Amino acid sequence: MPDGPLENALSRRERQIMDILFAARRASGQEIQQRLPDAPSYSTVRTILRVLERKGFVKHSEESLRYVYEPVIARAAAQNSALRRVLHTFFSGSAPQAVAALLDPKAFRLSREELDELSALIDRAKKESR
Repeated sequence: MPDGPLENALSRRERQIMDILFAARRASGQEIQQRLPDAPSYSTVRTILRVLERKGFVKHSEESLRYVYEPVIARAAAQNSALRRVLHTFFSGSAPQAVAALLDPKAFRLSREELDELSALIDRAKKESR
């Protein structure tokens, strides 16, 4: 797995490709190209995939004369990286501001069960931080 935070290691397009691979678990270059917004050329997608492979984020196998790619890093690492990026970009790095936005009934409609689950997570975090 590559060293350092993912947000510093990946370009926007590389992150988009990783998102596609996490969702699909594995995909060919053509399948990835079809799922990309404002899709670049196939050769550009292949070049980005080679870069991601060189960086250690994906690996490929050959199947029926085509390369099939899959992520090497854990989805949890990518999720944590994406969350840090969102916190930094939209909430000045403040987790309480992000949580407040999630709890805003004008923005999200959370069920009683979801609110109870969030409350339990907060209680557990409090216990673990002692």
